[in-house]
Amino acid sequence: MVMAYRIINKRRHIGLQQLSSFAEIGRSLIGPVKSSKFIIDEESHESVLISSTVRLLENLDLTSAVGQLLNEAVQAQNNTYRTGTSTLLFLVGAWCSAVEECLHLDVPISIIVSVMSEGLNFCSEEVVSLQVPIHNIFDHMDNTFSGLETCSVTLCPFLQVSSDTGLQQEELDLKDVASQSLTNLVEVDKNTSQTLKNSLFADTCCRKSVLNHSRHFKRPDSNEQISKLDGFLEHGAANPRSYRCNDLVELAVGLSHGDLSNMKLVEEAVQVQYRNAHMKQVNSPAPFMFDISKIFTCCLPGLPESFSCICPGYVTAVSVSSTNLIKELQNQPVRLVLIEGDLTENYRHLGFNKSSNIKTVFDSMKLQEDSSEELWTNSVLQVLIQFNVNLVLVQGNVSECLVEKCIHSKRLIIGSVNGTVMQAFAEATGAVQVVYITQVNEDCVGNGVHVTFWKSNPLDVVDRNDRIAILLKTEGIDLVTAVLTNPVTAQMQTKEDRFWSCAYRLYYALKEEKVFLGGGAVEFLCLSHLQILVEQSLKKTNHASSVWLRNTSSWLASSLEIYRPTVLKFLANGWQKYLSTLIYNTANYSSEFEASTFIQHHLQKATESGSPSSYILNEYHKINSGIFNSGISDKLEHIPRVYDIVTPKIEAWRRALDLVLLVLQTDSEIITGLGHTQINSRASEGFLFL
Repeated sequence: MVMAYRIINKRRHIGLQQLSSFAEIGRSLIGPVKSSKFIIDEESHESVLISSTVRLLENLDLTSAVGQLLNEAVQAQNNTYRTGTSTLLFLVGAWCSAVEECLHLDVPISIIVSVMSEGLNFCSEEVVSLQVPIHNIFDHMDNTFSGLETCSVTLCPFLQVSSDTGLQQEELDLKDVASQSLTNLVEVDKNTSQTLKNSLFADTCCRKSVLNHSRHFKRPDSNEQISKLDGFLEHGAANPRSYRCNDLVELAVGLSHGDLSNMKLVEEAVQVQYRNAHMKQVNSPAPFMFDISKIFTCCLPGLPESFSCICPGYVTAVSVSSTNLIKELQNQPVRLVLIEGDLTENYRHLGFNKSSNIKTVFDSMKLQEDSSEELWTNSVLQVLIQFNVNLVLVQGNVSECLVEKCIHSKRLIIGSVNGTVMQAFAEATGAVQVVYITQVNEDCVGNGVHVTFWKSNPLDVVDRNDRIAILLKTEGIDLVTAVLTNPVTAQMQTKEDRFWSCAYRLYYALKEEKVFLGGGAVEFLCLSHLQILVEQSLKKTNHASSVWLRNTSSWLASSLEIYRPTVLKFLANGWQKYLSTLIYNTANYSSEFEASTFIQHHLQKATESGSPSSYILNEYHKINSGIFNSGISDKLEHIPRVYDIVTPKIEAWRRALDLVLLVLQTDSEIITGLGHTQINSRASEGFLFL
């Protein structure tokens, strides 16, 4: 039988090369000691400071097809979960390298796609054993709350950090908790490091369960070869220790990932929401759910870090020129109007935009072109006076001329208000949202809103944009605002991004009622299980080869068994690179090679144990029981726990691999064409079986 081949020129896999190049930029963005980057525009020479994957891609030229695909994958992850983007970007680069290695060894593309997908599905199934259930976390809470300030003393006294510390110093001081590095998991028999002191142990939990909330986590059928290799131990084979989490402070510390100051704000926001819900449901209490849609941020650059806080109600920034007006309004409840669209003279609802070449002229007067806005402004002011309205919230833009005129008339207009805020004020005050100011009537006006300064002395908290913060509250409103401050304006965006990352980590943990053991535990488990699969697959390779020689008609099925260990090995190398970089970025190792050697040492031990998940869990138990705690701490209960959220982490893995395989197959079609084949070409650099 003459074998047919399809030509592949490995140097022409441009898409993979571009994807790998993009991903390489983000290597420093994982781990506790992140390196911020300055991006400089070649034309304007303006620079921007970034420290997250999302902000990085926003400032890069992503006009290529691959760049757009990468950006879409990262944006999809960020828009849904607000976390996991750095992991996604790094694994894209690591698995691009894995695919390129497979191509270099002439592994057929169809086998690369099949085995890598199976391998990741298998990893997603195996890490279920490291899940920690969250049970009754609010049952013991009452009107007295213990915050992360208390936690920093009682749970982790060596992590006391001043709230006004800069971000860079905070990263360095909290790097061990933030990292959750693999050192926390397995380094118990040699040169115990500082990272080990910050390990996750105590009451965290493992539970055997099936993830069914995602299309990716369906348990494989019995005929799937990769998950049923001979000799592999099932979950819990060595009776691993069970852990659980039932304390909000413990959970918040574990999910802080080193950003203790922002997580403290998030925890306080949860407590405020819980207190409000508890007061409303005294007679018929219902299970409390953290509502992240009712959390908002107000950024005030230029103020000390210590000013950051949580405020019940809605805090927003207005021009310092409104100071005298706020002083007059704060002593009495005011009436409120809510405008859904813009509050400008030329605004028309969607579908009713006025043509630019049409002028409306009243019969009673002739209008000059430059007086139309002034006339409109006067008419708006007359409506507000008629219904005695002193506060207007506008979802869209507001005419600056109108704002100035209303200030002189003792009326405050605030634009660009979030739609959820508008709805909350509508429900609490009885106001009805309208599209145009001309639609306002007595039934549309809300009552009982109190306008006050955020701080008692507003002139002491004017930010660098000459704005002051004001607080809007009314009885029954359930909004919570995180006021974020930073003396360095360039770090304000980073501050806000990190707050939302903490908020969403805690939100998904409470929503799913489970977390992972953190510190690289799940990635190490994936690596060790794939290592076992590689070894098991190699035992079958010789048998598959002999069958192939006897029956050449089954070469495709046999080649799958022959190439499986190779593909799995390179897939595992992606986890190896991830863990090496993560540990190296804890600043506890002098090089990634040293970190990689450390991983290999414990990988061998985990593989020899036969059940990597049991190995990891038993190491936790050994440390917690004091067997290997020499030199760590006499009070093990003071060591903070570290957690990861479940679905966002695994979805980041899935998106990374899906993107790599999509680009691989697209490159292949571009290189080979559709259906073009060539027999025994000696000019080709490599071959793929048809």
